[in-house]
Amino acid sequence: MKRNTLRASVSAAAVLSLALVLGACGAGNEESSGSGDLSGTLNGAGASSQQATVAAWKSSFQTENPDATVNYDPVGSGGGREQFIAGGVDFAGSDAPLDDEELAAAKERCGGEIVEVPVYVSPIAVVFNLEGVDSLNLSAQTIGAIFEGTITTWNDPAIAADNPDADLPSDPIVTVHRSDDSGTTKNFTAYLEETSGGSWTAGEVETWPTPEGESAQGTAGMIDRVGATANSIGYADASQAGDLSTAAVKVGEDFVEYSPEAAAAILEKSAPIEGRGETDLALEIDRATEEAGVYPVVLVSYAIACQTYEDEAKAELVKGWLAYLVSEEGQAKAAEDAGAAPIGGDIATQAQDAVETISAG
Repeated sequence: MKRNTLRASVSAAAVLSLALVLGACGAGNEESSGSGDLSGTLNGAGASSQQATVAAWKSSFQTENPDATVNYDPVGSGGGREQFIAGGVDFAGSDAPLDDEELAAAKERCGGEIVEVPVYVSPIAVVFNLEGVDSLNLSAQTIGAIFEGTITTWNDPAIAADNPDADLPSDPIVTVHRSDDSGTTKNFTAYLEETSGGSWTAGEVETWPTPEGESAQGTAGMIDRVGATANSIGYADASQAGDLSTAAVKVGEDFVEYSPEAAAAILEKSAPIEGRGETDLALEIDRATEEAGVYPVVLVSYAIACQTYEDEAKAELVKGWLAYLVSEEGQAKAAEDAGAAPIGGDIATQAQDAVETISAG
């Protein structure tokens, strides 16, 4: 492993304390994120789950830098990475890190190393629309069987056993999945692959593998479809769940509801992906943890950029944008406006250091 400064675990206390987590921003990072003299147009694309947070970031960043414009197309994580690799955008937002094949292609596009840094952690909510039922307890095995299609009615004994006080109807379950290449889908199916005990058999996938159920484009489409479809269940970035009901998931012997704090606690079990470069902070998530109070259905959202750009002004603009995202101000904005848990501890420091290496050449 080339990178030896990233530790396999991060203190949950550090993750949850913005003052401790992000107070270590370097002077160079502060200058890049708030100098106010950046100009030009920056084009990005990627995760639809980042849309609300990017909108908040754009507002503050462009206020600080009135001659700069940031455009972001929430085409989905897979589409964003594809456009970045093809050279169609300056940066990508993704709820899944580059895989090995994509990484090689991205390095070829960039003519060298890439910068891939986590910008926040978010729980993935299991959202549902079931008349008369506001809350549910669901184990990973049950969730996997529902989306596999082996549990087909809401009063199935597996659901009823964990929800003895719920008035469960006999209506058929309508599953809703993403129609686009989605980092949320990849993280959700990774959770099912690791924890369902075999009730989910399609593995970890970014594109939904079966035609059964309803499909929806993007995070907003998922939320709208579940909200408009009786007896339905889906999955989405929790920050955009809105008024939909959400399930508590089984961790060990307890059922845990999502929260930024419970999602951030999973970083204690996170480790770097082996063999990545110093500026590639992609993480492996331990979704099978049974630690109390941890919500394991999460996504870590990344910003992806080249380490070197041909144009100096472009390099400075990309650097300034990413520096803002991982700065104290940017992380606080993500937490306040989107309910995301800030990246903390060693990871925050290393993200700031990685961004500082962006330059023209």
